[in-house]
This record gives sequence, C-alpha cells and structure tokens, in this order.
Amino acid sequence: MTAAPAAAGLYAPGDSWLHRAPAGAKLAALVAAVSAVVAAANLPAALAAAGAGAALYPLCGLGVRPIWRTLRALAPFLVLIALFQLLAGDAWAAARLCAQLAGAVLLSGLVTATTRVSAMLALFERLARPLTVFGADPRRVGLVLALTIRCIPMVAESWRASREAYIARGLRGRPHVLVVPVVVGLLRSAEAMGEALTARGID
Repeated sequence: MTAAPAAAGLYAPGDSWLHRAPAGAKLAALVAAVSAVVAAANLPAALAAAGAGAALYPLCGLGVRPIWRTLRALAPFLVLIALFQLLAGDAWAAARLCAQLAGAVLLSGLVTATTRVSAMLALFERLARPLTVFGADPRRVGLVLALTIRCIPMVAESWRASREAYIARGLRGRPHVLVVPVVVGLLRSAEAMGEALTARGID
C-alpha cells in the first residue's frame, strides 16, 4: 500500500519497512546519523545524509512532495545561514552547514512521517522512566514531547490557512499582516487542546 504524501511532521500511514520499524530503533538511528554528520564536519558527508534522506521518502511510499515542502519551509533559514557564512568569507562552511541542516531535517521528518504519535509517546514515556527518581512523571513528560511534535504541523497548517485567506482577499506585498491571524489561530488551537486535556483529567 502506498502512503499518502505527508507534510513535515505528520504521520503518513503506510506499510513500508520504515513504517514497521520500532520507534526506538528509528530514533536511535536518527540520533546516530545526525551525530555522525555533525562530527564528520565535511561537505561530502553532509550531502550524503541529505541525499539519503531525500531518497528514502519515495522508497518508503511517501513520494517526493514532502521533500519539496520540507526544503521550502527550511529555505529562509538556509539563506540566512549561507549569507552569514559568506559574509564571514567561508563559502565551504556555508555549503556544509546548509547541507547538514537539510539532511537533519529531512531525516527527522522521515522518522515522524513513518511513526505514529502513540508509538512516539510510548517511547518517550519509557525513556523518561529513569526520571522518576527525581519526582518526574514519565507520562506527563511523554505527553509534553508528543504535543510538541504534534504542534509543528499545526504551525504550518495555521500559516497555510492564513496565507490562503490573505491571497483570497487580493492582498499582496504585506506578508507581515499574516502574523496576527497565525498567532490567533495557534492560540485557539492551544485553547482547544487544553480543554481536551482537562476533559480527560490532565491538568
């Protein structure tokens, strides 16, 4: 079965080998891969990580559209990093850092796109169990981390909805006016999420 394309940070149902892999193994592989790329600190390794991340999307039935959406969202940060490094006179570092960031984000998006939130929540709860000696509640720690992951696509969705409304009203050249509706949309989502948690006895 082929999974529907997913936005960055959203789970896309599927039955690929990566979908079936345990969440812990995927997270460990992600940490190891990103750590290795950062430790290597060279452009070929960074390009290899970015290329591998991009190649795995279609191989896991996710298609190529999530790659484009992820890189498009990342583009402003890549431009700023490149400009800063170029102003510092280090074009090689600019290319390396941009490739490292693109690779890390693509690989991270691949993990979240092939892992159910429930599986990620269970994993975080297991990882947080040692913190009980300090009085922490693993369930709450897992819930906070899972909600953080869930909120990433919510921000993108709020921005997309506000931008579509902006274009529908015939507005052009004033992107700063999108900030207020995006913030209001996020506050409403946060309020609804808080009410849902309260209704389930989670304060």
